[in-house]
Amino acid sequence: MAEKRKDSKGRILRAGEGQRPNLTYYYRFRRNSSEKWSYIYAPTLNELREKEVEIQRDLLDGIDYVAGETTVLALVERYINLRRGLTQNSQRAYGAAVNRIRQDPFGQLRIKDVKRSEAKTWFVSLHDQGMKQNTIGVIHSVLRPAFEMAVEDDMIRKNPFKFKLSDVVPKDANVRNALTKAQQERYLEFVRDDGGNYYNDIVILLGTGLRVSELYGLTLSDVDFERRCVRVTKQLCRTAEKPYFVTSPKTKSGIRVVPMTDSVYMAFRNVVEHRGKPKIEMIVDGYSGFLFLDKDKRPKVAMHLENYMRGLQKRYLKSHGNTLPTITPHVLRHTFCTNAQQAMLDVKSLQYIMGHSTASVTLDVYTHSNYESAERAFRQIAASL
Repeated sequence: MAEKRKDSKGRILRAGEGQRPNLTYYYRFRRNSSEKWSYIYAPTLNELREKEVEIQRDLLDGIDYVAGETTVLALVERYINLRRGLTQNSQRAYGAAVNRIRQDPFGQLRIKDVKRSEAKTWFVSLHDQGMKQNTIGVIHSVLRPAFEMAVEDDMIRKNPFKFKLSDVVPKDANVRNALTKAQQERYLEFVRDDGGNYYNDIVILLGTGLRVSELYGLTLSDVDFERRCVRVTKQLCRTAEKPYFVTSPKTKSGIRVVPMTDSVYMAFRNVVEHRGKPKIEMIVDGYSGFLFLDKDKRPKVAMHLENYMRGLQKRYLKSHGNTLPTITPHVLRHTFCTNAQQAMLDVKSLQYIMGHSTASVTLDVYTHSNYESAERAFRQIAASL
């Protein structure tokens, strides 16, 4: 009968256990005879045996203990590499999230060691460092499905990121209030007197609710003066890596036809008349004849208008004081939606014109009611009450 193996303290070692020259302990195991041996280590025999219990439980349940050694970053990169059909905007957002995980020590943790409390604590720490909830939300939208994939592959038991982010990190996005009628008139008057090349752009955004990248994605063929409408089928975008590229609207519902008001019609007429004909029409991803051009006769992108509006805000503050809220292209979109809703445009038509995938976005995010509009609507149905 073979003599039982013992450690330096005379304790009998079980099958697979051993003691190293430095007096620490190891345990070797494998899921089947065709696999190589895997090893775990611990400073004491008691700690080693606690890990053994966990390993045996995982092996019985089909959990791949070795796969659980994968780092958070490696898991996320594997998940991203399996994704297909992502828009360029999604690719950029996911890429930024992966870079954030790569730069943080959290990304080097083993996935089997990540507990839900640690996941929540990490998000709280990111928020405390100044990261906005929306940005953390993008990271969450990558980690949650990545860890779900790990659960489905029997790499771990539970998904530690399966929780509602708003329960952990408070909403801190700036509230975009719609402009009042008086503010709209004051702003447009200042834009016109400012003498910039953006008055018509702002009138159109305020009268159509288009996203700024959709506006600058319009080509001459997209504008139908006879029917007084514009066809929205694409966006023109730009990044540091890619000067110009065309992408689909934000959602499938973003492909739409938007009617023109009289002021929008005149603004489009002005743009076409003053556009001129460049010596060379720039072609971007097969499209040419972009309607809105900068001073160099190159297509405008969102950055052009955003920079102009920031400068305009400073000039207005200097000459008129703080009598207007901060106005961005998206505030103009909010304002259009609110104006249309208060004018009693039915919600499904408004949803279509805004290019929203659901009516809840139209009502809950973009529209803002006040007492006057509520009272006006109430008076219209009061006789039926």
